[in-house]
Amino acid sequence: MNGCALILATACLALSTQVLCKPDNRTKVKLLGFDWKNCGQPDAPAVLKTLELSPDPIAIPGDLTASASGSTAVELAAPLALNVTLERQVAGFWVDIPCLDEVGSCHYRDVCSLLDQLVPPGQDCPEPLHTYGLPCRCPFKAGTYSLPESEFYLPDADLPYWLTNGNYRAQGVLGAQGKELGCLKVALSLHSG
Repeated sequence: MNGCALILATACLALSTQVLCKPDNRTKVKLLGFDWKNCGQPDAPAVLKTLELSPDPIAIPGDLTASASGSTAVELAAPLALNVTLERQVAGFWVDIPCLDEVGSCHYRDVCSLLDQLVPPGQDCPEPLHTYGLPCRCPFKAGTYSLPESEFYLPDADLPYWLTNGNYRAQGVLGAQGKELGCLKVALSLHSG
């Protein structure tokens, strides 16, 4: 996985297994038409090569099957910045969603410290990262990473009130010391009901 994808996947796994578990009954959420692409320079050191998610739609709560691979040509170590741009389609136009409570179009100065909060040092990485020897905190050594097809359970998520039905796209740009290391774009539709 590329560095950006590896960090985002680690954060999502950690959140899904430790933070977002809710015992009460909420509205089911469905993610449809998930798509992704690299958006960095051709010589970007961090590149996502494959990412497969099924089923489509993805139900939350529900089961997810995922596989991914990518590589980073450089070590990804603190401080590691991540600029996220989140947009929602409104009346045919794409509108930026501002950063509210660390969600939306946000700049994260050091995602390594955020990962340490999600999976504290000394604690095993969440499954299936642990089983496959994939890291979940910085530093991420230069090399190739691969997550074989794996099953996940996505627990109920307490989505922000403003994250409503619609089409969304996000771009994450990973950087360090003023240099862009990788870029990933994601698009999906969100439907609850």
